[in-house]
Amino acid sequence: MLTTEEDLTTEEDPSAEKGPSTEEDPSTRQSPSTTTGRCLALVALLCAALMALHALVPNTALNLGSLFQTLLPWAGLAVPVLLALAAVRRSRLAAVSVLAPALVWAALFAPTLTDKRSTGDGLTVLGHNVDEANRDPAGTARALAGAEADVLALVELSEESTPVYERELAAAYPHHTVLGGVGLWSRYRLTAVEEVEIMPWTRAMRATADTPEGPVAVYAAHLASVRVSGAGFTTGRRNEAARVLAAAVRAEPAPRVVVLGDFNGTYQDGALAPVTSQLRSAQREAGDGFGFTWPAGFPVVRIDDVLVKGMTPLASWTLPATGSDHRPVAATLRL
Repeated sequence: MLTTEEDLTTEEDPSAEKGPSTEEDPSTRQSPSTTTGRCLALVALLCAALMALHALVPNTALNLGSLFQTLLPWAGLAVPVLLALAAVRRSRLAAVSVLAPALVWAALFAPTLTDKRSTGDGLTVLGHNVDEANRDPAGTARALAGAEADVLALVELSEESTPVYERELAAAYPHHTVLGGVGLWSRYRLTAVEEVEIMPWTRAMRATADTPEGPVAVYAAHLASVRVSGAGFTTGRRNEAARVLAAAVRAEPAPRVVVLGDFNGTYQDGALAPVTSQLRSAQREAGDGFGFTWPAGFPVVRIDDVLVKGMTPLASWTLPATGSDHRPVAATLRL
């Protein structure tokens, strides 16, 4: 067959060099699963870093540092959530990364989950925010008396409820004193009673309990309330009250001190460090679990506590709910 010149010029040469291909190499393409796995791994590492460095989370924006520290035990919920997402995406990288927040949470709170209570004689103290809206103060008083503590510190007393507590607790506690919304009831004589002016109205007091093992300075305190709102976690008045209370504790001449009450913040909240840096939490040293106290129906935070110095906590526990929105806290202390 004859071939024309035009045919020769238009016929494709199999050996001719081809230009670079514009198609993407499938081997370099990332699947959505791989991308999601890496994102989950980053989130897991961020959670671990936040928990490990919780004390450094600043309060400059909306007091988020205090809010995060208050809810810190619940940060562990990120672990099962991230693990479940890693399983759904079948990402081994994400699953392994979840170990980081799990280990940090365990390092922070595993000791809290162990039972550190011991037996022995000592001074048993009990603190309770009785709630001024409590509809059954008599029932609450009887429940507190039934706990058989040596000293009671009650806060959020009202003009209407105070006579009820005085009447119901008189038989078990021959010594008591009430200043404003706070009061102390004791089996032992109370002396050197005075207000601690942490607020414009009376929210804290101190007294000396003359126990058989010697005097103990007892404080009942109710720090200012906090709120979560559009302005963030409002803690200014509480933090100022904490600083005043801390100054009183620092100036306290008695070597043995116990502070009971509603701190409207947890022991790990850095804003309460002026107080907590001087005192030890009985629950952390001699409790079993977190000992959450609020809200009473389903407690999620421990904002009520027993803080001590110069004494050794033997046991610490949370009592069943009363008519209050807080649960009572108690501890036995070796003097």
